Amino acid sequence: MGITSALYSGVSGLKTNSHAMSVIGNNLAHTNTVAFKGARTIFSDLLSSSVAGSGGQSQIGRGVNLSKVDNLFTQGTFESTESGLDVAIEGESFFMLREPGNETTYYSRAGAFRFDESGYLVNPEGFRVLGQQYNVATGELTPGDPSDIRVTNTGLIEANATTQITMNTNLDASDVEPADPDFFYQDPLTYNYSSSTQVFDSLGNTHLVTVYFRKDAAPNTWNWYYTTQDANGVDIGNTADGAGASGQITFDNQGNKTAPIGPIALPQINWDNGSDPSDIALDFNTTQFNSASVVISQDQDGFGAGDLTSIDINEEGIVVASYSNGEQINIAQLTLAKFQNPGGLELAGSNMYLANASTGAPRIGLPGPELGKIFTNSLEQSNVDMGTEFVRLITTQRGFQANSKIITTVDELLNELINLKR
Repeated sequence: MGITSALYSGVSGLKTNSHAMSVIGNNLAHTNTVAFKGARTIFSDLLSSSVAGSGGQSQIGRGVNLSKVDNLFTQGTFESTESGLDVAIEGESFFMLREPGNETTYYSRAGAFRFDESGYLVNPEGFRVLGQQYNVATGELTPGDPSDIRVTNTGLIEANATTQITMNTNLDASDVEPADPDFFYQDPLTYNYSSSTQVFDSLGNTHLVTVYFRKDAAPNTWNWYYTTQDANGVDIGNTADGAGASGQITFDNQGNKTAPIGPIALPQINWDNGSDPSDIALDFNTTQFNSASVVISQDQDGFGAGDLTSIDINEEGIVVASYSNGEQINIAQLTLAKFQNPGGLELAGSNMYLANASTGAPRIGLPGPELGKIFTNSLEQSNVDMGTEFVRLITTQRGFQANSKIITTVDELLNELINLKR
């Protein structure tokens, strides 16, 4: 080989250390990049040459080679943010993204998401985030492949008519039957207790349904009545003086309800305002204890029209749309992808990666113990450790200097050889 081979060993050292310096520089440049994953350079020796000596065959190395640039997918720390659309993954999985009009799936750890002008959930570069869609009517996830997450109803949400009222009440066991034998809703002396509930028609208009309770002569028995009004102020229900009861509620000796079992349907109510007639059922979750009559709680399943007020991602990775009427609608749930060999992912720029044969097929699913936990109002920070990078910077610099010294030294030796003929 001769002495000139040492020149090429030095050149190989300069090249590999230059590559290492580029990797270190890239790492340090991304110390504040969201979810950036640092890299390291791995060197290996080149093929050696054989030389014969008195002790037998020996081998001399021919320099250094860049074996691989490893991406380090260690977990980064979390930064708390003010945006409800910022999410971070604790685990080894990736968010799934897709460019509009392109079926190629990209993978990313950066969860700084937002909605574009068309209602799609996107990253800062406009790539759409993939997830499992919810059936708004049933509130359940729909089967199928992950697709673009989009909020289509960005204006008013339509009203939902009340179909059931649930009353959690106690009726005073010490009450007695009113002296007046006839019930009349405008005379408080003809009943023992009343409670009103606001309900909604199909247009979102509100109405009051009032339920009256009157102690019966029979032990542990109460009669109940109801009234409401249509849009023109016309009374509906048990409104006539001396009106008969709509039903009875009975209790056992411990004050627990024995009848009715299940909700009781009221006669269909026509509000006379252009809305659909309402079919409302009353569910009495009632007790009879020796305590003042009181409504512990009441609920109804209707709501009025509402404006979209905010869209957030919760800790299960569910995109939730909140409306001014108090309703919250699940839109979609983020899907995550996990690889057998994440180190094989190809860099695609903009904090994104592409899968290939070396990564293995991704395991795709919803956030959870296997694929990782979602943290909301958080972003994963870069996993680059500046202290470690500066140590590598020093050793790489010294390696470069040492290899450059090899070249200058060999040059001096060659100069001596040339001077032998003088």
